[in-house]
Amino acid sequence: MTEFNKVSLQISENIGTMKFNDPDVMNAVSADMLDGIWECLNEIENPESQIRCLIITGEGKGFCAGANLSGGSDRSNSGRQDAGQALETKYHPILRRLRNLNTPIVTSVNGAAAGVGMSFALMGDLVIASKSAFFLQAFRRIGLVPDGGSTWLLPRLVGNARAKAAERAGGGGRRVKPGPDLDHTSLVRRDVVDSNGGDLGHRGRRRRRGGAARRRSAAPRRAR
Repeated sequence: MTEFNKVSLQISENIGTMKFNDPDVMNAVSADMLDGIWECLNEIENPESQIRCLIITGEGKGFCAGANLSGGSDRSNSGRQDAGQALETKYHPILRRLRNLNTPIVTSVNGAAAGVGMSFALMGDLVIASKSAFFLQAFRRIGLVPDGGSTWLLPRLVGNARAKAAERAGGGGRRVKPGPDLDHTSLVRRDVVDSNGGDLGHRGRRRRRGGAARRRSAAPRRAR
């Protein structure tokens, strides 16, 4: 186990598990965590790590509750947080690196995947969600356009109409859950029963082992 700033990386049998590790705030993303993710990706992309599949999950009861608005360091001259600057200089470079990894990604979603946390969940080639998982496009509640790539990713997974409905519903606090809400969509490939807060990353490792390289080699490369 390698510890970074609010992120950890465990490698076992060529499978890496990157875990958001700030459970006191439901793994809400802070500037410190973004730095930790960047350093973690450096290790994942290092050929010596020999990672052939990456699992992304969250420590504790939540996958990622979105941006930590109380801990932002990117501020304008007026002292307000500059969301645009943070997106362009912090979030987007990380999301692009995940999107362009030459490694299949499984996102194991436990609890909340809200705001930009939902964007991280959408990075998965395969999304596994626990019964407690829910997805929330909460941007309208704070007066923002959905960001973190969700306006591009979500319509391609669930269709334009469902994506717009999720964005509107999120503004009212409605949670999109595995099961009936996501039937006939490509967002969640499999949902699993929680086991007293058990390690979904472990479940993902068992399901993904052996088939990841074959599926990825048959898939078209991502556009850069």
